[in-house]
Amino acid sequence: MQQQADEFIAYLAVERGASRHTLDAYRRDVARYLEFLSARSAAEVDAVTADDTLAYLRELRARGYAPSTIERQIAAIKSFHRFLVREGITKNCPTEAIPLPKVPQKLPDVISIEQADKLLSQPFAADARGRRDRAILEVLYGCGIRVSELVGMDMPSIDLAAGFMRVFGKSSKERDVPLGGAAARALEDYLSYGRLLLLGKAGSFRGTDAVFLNVRGGRISRQSVFAIVKRYGRAAGLESLHPHTLRHSYATHMLGGGADLRVLQELLGHVDITTTQVYTHVDRRHIREEYLSTHPRARPSRRESSSSPRGAEA
Repeated sequence: MQQQADEFIAYLAVERGASRHTLDAYRRDVARYLEFLSARSAAEVDAVTADDTLAYLRELRARGYAPSTIERQIAAIKSFHRFLVREGITKNCPTEAIPLPKVPQKLPDVISIEQADKLLSQPFAADARGRRDRAILEVLYGCGIRVSELVGMDMPSIDLAAGFMRVFGKSSKERDVPLGGAAARALEDYLSYGRLLLLGKAGSFRGTDAVFLNVRGGRISRQSVFAIVKRYGRAAGLESLHPHTLRHSYATHMLGGGADLRVLQELLGHVDITTTQVYTHVDRRHIREEYLSTHPRARPSRRESSSSPRGAEA
């Protein structure tokens, strides 16, 4: 399962935007788990049972790990097995019997509309790679799709005339996503010029259906998209920008512009609307920040903040 473990860590980095600290911890946790499974002759993903995972939990406790460390390792292996199921690698999810520790909900990272404009208004090279990179950034922010959906997209999925693209989300669920404005223009420019050059340079006129290509003429990887987003983000003054931030920002800006929550749920491909509702909290936080920073009487005066209450005189 080592190859699947590497793909899982790449997924955390690219799609979930996990920090380097989290990636290192999860990599160690999964490696320790795989070593334990190997010793129990359960090295194949379909061979792992609930008894194996429960035995691993008992092993962690017997070794005297701190409760917080055990909770993180439980979260890591549950997330790993769910990833394998979601990617269609297996139908076996042996960690369902282990309860996931409750952790505070973290609000998604977003960039402002002004930061998005700065990111997408910077100069892009006029060559094939520059046109591809612009199209990738515009589609990620303009359509709110996951990076896995972007790299998995094929040419028949694009309908520029109708203004839609068909994407395949989690569990291979299909949905049609509107495509218009800057995203449509950037994509059309790339398809008309950049993609053909990437195919030609690599001598790859073999009819590949992948929309977004690498310099060798093959389907671009999630890791490459992550690197592209990070590089242009840094150039725009946005350190550690990752593709999922653009998806979060798309949703937050749509909601702030008056989009219906149910419509946004469909656009994002969320099965449960409670997943979409997190963006209402982000939007409310943004509204409060705007209020505090712009209203002349929203902040306490220097005298009010420095003086103590005088309850006896009230």
